[in-house]
Amino acid sequence: MAKSKSSKNWLTEHEDDLWVKRARLEGYRSRASFKLLEIQQSDRLIQPGMTVVDLGSAPGGWSQVAAKLVGLRGKVIASDILPMESISGVDFVQGDFTEENCFKEILALVKDNHADNLGVVDLVISDMAPNLSGMAAIDQPRSMYLVELAMDFARTTLKGQGSLLSKVFQGEGYDALLRELKQDFSQVIVRKPQASRARSREVYLLAKGYKV
Repeated sequence: MAKSKSSKNWLTEHEDDLWVKRARLEGYRSRASFKLLEIQQSDRLIQPGMTVVDLGSAPGGWSQVAAKLVGLRGKVIASDILPMESISGVDFVQGDFTEENCFKEILALVKDNHADNLGVVDLVISDMAPNLSGMAAIDQPRSMYLVELAMDFARTTLKGQGSLLSKVFQGEGYDALLRELKQDFSQVIVRKPQASRARSREVYLLAKGYKV
């Protein structure tokens, strides 16, 4: 099947993208790695020894960064409905984390098979995004739904004073989401990394200090 003009334009832009070239050169699986690295540089959200859960992790760009930062004493558990090639220092669970079996498998890895006590995760990160149709009336609710799923997961698993970093698209529901996060966390910071395409409405919300 012939590629559409928009698909060809995207591929051309992707191949010419500075961050894509850097990712290949430096051994990262996606340009998204640099978004997390920039946020890490400004906010120091990932520390050695932490337990981090990466939701919607494939192809693994964020998990790569997190695994290096938590070190040998830390844990990174990644999950996606898509397969992901293995990464040293990362435990991967393929499946829908909102479904009970997948959720329990993640918790078992987080807590060394003691899945009866919640509140043991230091940081939940989510770079999830829906398959975009190009129609805001469809894409925005889908993207907000994914953020809400990440928030629900964080509420269930985070330690007191834990943090959540999630991608979100500005638009309908964004202001309400900010208010909700501010109720649950002591501080909410909005970040727009340089590796985010300028025309994109995506930003990253860093919510720190979870109020148990």
